[in-house]
Amino acid sequence: MADEQWAIEFYTDEQGNSPVREFLKTLDKKTKARFNWSIEELRIRNITAREPLVKHLEGKIWELRRASSGNIYRLLYFFFVGKRIVFVHGLQKKTQKTPRKEIETAIARMEAYIEGEGGE
Repeated sequence: MADEQWAIEFYTDEQGNSPVREFLKTLDKKTKARFNWSIEELRIRNITAREPLVKHLEGKIWELRRASSGNIYRLLYFFFVGKRIVFVHGLQKKTQKTPRKEIETAIARMEAYIEGEGGE
């Protein structure tokens, strides 16, 4: 709940790149500020967070939802042992449904992260 301390992590690939951090850098100042607020809200609410802030996509993958300046953005994440929220993918949403390719990217990064951590 709110008194539990959860940590926010960003997936980093083998080359040291963080796709979500790179995605966030491309956003305008107002949208970044909105995402900073949303990420903090998710950290506080963690597994109790619900729509409209977050939405379950499939399996362990969830999306943090944000609209700004007429655009719709999503950060895809999952929960990991040790009270960690791991962001694995960011995108600007242009269709009603999150594209399958975007979900598959998130799943692949989640699996790589879990493997790198020695499993769940």
